[in-house]
Amino acid sequence: MTNQESQTVEYKQNWHNEYLKVVSAFANSRGGVLYIGLDDHGKSSGLKNVKKLLEDIPNTIRNKLGIIPSVELNRKSSQDIIKITVVPSSVPISCNGKYYLRSGSTVQELQGKELADFLIRKTGIAWDDAFEDRGNWDFLEESTIEDFKRFAVDRIPSIVREKDFVTILKKLNLIENQHLKRAAIMLFGKEVERFYSHACVKIGRFLSDTDIQITDIVKGNLFQQLETTLEILRSKYLQSKIKFEGIHRRDVLEYPYEALREAIINALIHRDYRSFSQIQIRVYPDKLIIMNAGSLPPEVPVESLKTEHLSRPRNKLLAETFYYAGFIEAWGRGTLKIVEKCVEQGLPEPDFKEENGVMTVVFYKNIFNEAYLSKKGLNERQMKAVLYVKEKGKITNTEYQILCKLKKRQTTDDLKDLENKNIFMRIGSTGKGTHYILKGR
Repeated sequence: MTNQESQTVEYKQNWHNEYLKVVSAFANSRGGVLYIGLDDHGKSSGLKNVKKLLEDIPNTIRNKLGIIPSVELNRKSSQDIIKITVVPSSVPISCNGKYYLRSGSTVQELQGKELADFLIRKTGIAWDDAFEDRGNWDFLEESTIEDFKRFAVDRIPSIVREKDFVTILKKLNLIENQHLKRAAIMLFGKEVERFYSHACVKIGRFLSDTDIQITDIVKGNLFQQLETTLEILRSKYLQSKIKFEGIHRRDVLEYPYEALREAIINALIHRDYRSFSQIQIRVYPDKLIIMNAGSLPPEVPVESLKTEHLSRPRNKLLAETFYYAGFIEAWGRGTLKIVEKCVEQGLPEPDFKEENGVMTVVFYKNIFNEAYLSKKGLNERQMKAVLYVKEKGKITNTEYQILCKLKKRQTTDDLKDLENKNIFMRIGSTGKGTHYILKGR
């Protein structure tokens, strides 16, 4: 027996019904053992009325919590103690209408979003799988269902012959006993904002974190949001370069179109729709950020997104329908595809971040961003020189001396180091015309 309280061990000198919270917390967490007759340091304190307690405790726990833990008599230092062993419960266990979890050696009451997340995990009912009582067939967009039939023909060949929309939704598990699920509204609804005002995408062009030039808000069902968001980004927010492959002309977006599409799909189908924040796409001069509410599941750490990892969709019905439409793969390769497409286009790998329940993907316009330069070991002077060349196109030794207030020998060493690190390329060998440009730009 351990002499310290922990995540799975608690000591109490005597039994009081308020300790039902401890039993509830153990059942809702990883289980645990509650010892009655020990002080906070695990020393026996002398327990009275042991026989009565052995009868009352299991009856009270069963009547109040609906579970039957193991309650047995033990001895320590020649004194009686009671050991209550609680196993983890597959269903949520409440105590007087409230829910508790074990955190370290403390009992914490769950409230708000934490409570909602806990109940969903325990009951297995996801947000998109719940019924939408306000919805009916009049709120479905038939044109979107027809589009889906075309998209899904490769993975559901028989769908082409299906004329009855109700049958299609039943096969997709979006309807049960004539009741529409939230996923049906999100995927095929019209005027979705009447049901979920926060279910939209907000796009903005930022010169800095506080200087916003323009903003667009994209509404509609998820298929419409995907199509419209990509079109607005392509036509209004991002630039394209013209490339020729033989006689064929290609317009290449400054960020890979397929990577952006994959990241937006991920935000749409994996976001936490119980949060009232919108999906945000922030377009900066040197980067693009996509943000959505929703933490990754514990078994999928953010570091794993650039390697092979499990696919654990938050909204299973949304993800399955997008899969049948051919928009996503089933094996969690979406983030790998995002990385691959960026590297193929000569861009740095995007960053995946998770902070305060928000998932973020950061695309960089070129490798000459602060994070990349810092990884390459550039000092502040060299970073300043790179930013200067990004703006002016080139820099000379003399300009570097003036910019950083250095002597010629120092600038020569700095510039040579930038060459060795494949950041700068020298144009010219000696003389006034010698200058430096960004390599590969």
